[in-house]
Amino acid sequence: MEEAIAQLRAGESRPLPSGLAVAQGVFYVGTGVWPIVHLRSFEAVTGPKPEGWLVKTVGALIAVVGGALLLAGLRRRVGPELRLLAAGSAASLAAVDVIYSPQRISPVYLLDAVAEGVLIAGWCVSAARDWKLRGPQPPPPQYTSPEDAAGFPT
Repeated sequence: MEEAIAQLRAGESRPLPSGLAVAQGVFYVGTGVWPIVHLRSFEAVTGPKPEGWLVKTVGALIAVVGGALLLAGLRRRVGPELRLLAAGSAASLAAVDVIYSPQRISPVYLLDAVAEGVLIAGWCVSAARDWKLRGPQPPPPQYTSPEDAAGFPT
């Protein structure tokens, strides 16, 4: 148990977060690069886009996020910052998919929202497992005087 806690504190990851990071990374690199490499086929699936440059810009950003996730997952170094990036990216993309799909964008984006939802659920399960593994945390130190709070020896 102490070794597992030490690994968590060192930023090392177990199979679930590493696997999630790799899966999300591959998904994001693929979907991010696709409109850059072949916008016409991307639009054939997702519908026409009035601003090709904007689609490519968003694709590039998604691909960069995917690359970071993929690298961290392969190195088994999935720390809290990367978990936030992964879950936050999935939640942001899912929100856009759900909000705009019925009105302004192709319904095919609802399939993406489902994939993003699976990723979000995976990150939630991972966080719950980590929280359970850590167990109760000791309370923060209590200070009795301003000198103690400032770190002065008494």
